[in-house]
Amino acid sequence: MPDDDMISRPLSDTDRTRHRRLREQGGRERAELDAILDAGFCCHLGVVVDGCPMVVPTVYGTDGRQLYLHGSVASRSLVAAPDAPVCVTVTHIDGLVLARSVFEHGVNYRSAMIYGAPRVVTDPAEKLEGLRILTEQAAPGQWDYARRPSRKELAATTLLALSLGEASVKTSSGPPEDGDGPDAGLGAVAYTHLTLPTITNV
Repeated sequence: MPDDDMISRPLSDTDRTRHRRLREQGGRERAELDAILDAGFCCHLGVVVDGCPMVVPTVYGTDGRQLYLHGSVASRSLVAAPDAPVCVTVTHIDGLVLARSVFEHGVNYRSAMIYGAPRVVTDPAEKLEGLRILTEQAAPGQWDYARRPSRKELAATTLLALSLGEASVKTSSGPPEDGDGPDAGLGAVAYTHLTLPTITNV
């Protein structure tokens, strides 16, 4: 587990997390990473399985120092190679930037990438706590409302823990910036289309 003061440090600067393109969109503060992770519950886990790359959508929860991931799909590879690196990405799409030219179109987004070698959580107490964190992140209040996992269900569930010690953040926001260019004379209207979440009650 990371050091206790990890949450007060700037984000790591490694060869994998260093921003090389659009550096002005990169973030270095730990609070930026926390805000992105706290705002979601679905991530994509990139892992090599049997020599082939695989990107798996899955749910996650965070305790501020590590991610807990539901990792049954990738578990057979990670159990066989526990030190194998993975990449987890979390992305929020906040809007489509629709400019006067297709070339200037873009996306307003917040994204985080976390690198490392996850460990398979085997301790029953930590697994139960990790599942609580994961459940509460996706649906606050459900852990106390719904039935808890049985011993058999707990044994059949694979939970991964990934340190937040090596992470990268990028964000983009704002309207199109083509009002002062030659495309401004085209007569088209540039705007930002905000995306809204869809909530379904059953």
